[in-house]
Amino acid sequence: MNFHGIDLNLLVAFDALMSERNVTRAATQVGVSQPAMSAALSRLRKLFGDPLFLRSADGLLPTARARDLSEPISEALRQIESTLVKKPQFVPEKASMTFKLGLSDYPAFVLLPSLMQALERQAPGVSLNVHAFSDRDHAVDLLDSGVIDAAIGVPPTHADGRILTRPVLRDEFVTIVASSHPAARRGMSMKNYLELPHVLVSPEGELYGIVDQALAQQRKKRNIALTLPQMFAVPAIVARTRMTATVMKRVALYSPAGRRLVLFPPPVALPEVVFDLIWHRRSDAHPAQLWFREFIAEHAASL
Repeated sequence: MNFHGIDLNLLVAFDALMSERNVTRAATQVGVSQPAMSAALSRLRKLFGDPLFLRSADGLLPTARARDLSEPISEALRQIESTLVKKPQFVPEKASMTFKLGLSDYPAFVLLPSLMQALERQAPGVSLNVHAFSDRDHAVDLLDSGVIDAAIGVPPTHADGRILTRPVLRDEFVTIVASSHPAARRGMSMKNYLELPHVLVSPEGELYGIVDQALAQQRKKRNIALTLPQMFAVPAIVARTRMTATVMKRVALYSPAGRRLVLFPPPVALPEVVFDLIWHRRSDAHPAQLWFREFIAEHAASL
């Protein structure tokens, strides 16, 4: 086998640069100085005859050539590592460490209680440090910077190869009214639905949501009486008013106000909601991180 004088450490440097999009952080990941990583980037550019990474306000942006090289080089390095390096096993019962998990409101409310209950049994020395994030791309920023090990939320807008995902939670929409509301007895036809005042959940403060998009396709419009960013406040509000809301099913079922609500299928077709487990490629093969991700996926599947 002849690699024509290619230094395989250059491929390690490329993988780190692709992962971190920052020369200094890539140098730290590989364990070299920042000048050494800059020199490696210069050699990589000569080797492949391409700039590979362009500087921008958001860090190093990979060229099309770099994107083409990314997955094959990363996979080759993983195979070499698994062949030459025997990784220590992660034993959850004996582990003493903290995992950093980014959570949006829904998985924090729905999944976290059962997750902590199982963690107490299986890994009593393991703790969680939970971070909130404002939107899907904020979660990517937290992963890039190493603030969190993984996140659970809606898929990022641009995963861009370095961010990996797998679906772990699914839910459907339901329309809710108070059990004392006349609509609870007469049903939720489209006519009844449009006559009622609605609560809209909008973390971004917008006055238009997925329900409104579906209604607009039928040239219909609902009356929005309240807009708020907190989804888990909605069941209690609906239970005490004449309003209705269309929310994820578990939001209603897990609410203390759930017994005072009646749930209907929405009178307009809405897509299933999927929440992904999201992590950075740099931690993809780490034994402890592997266990943590499987632990999350297993308990999310049991809900």
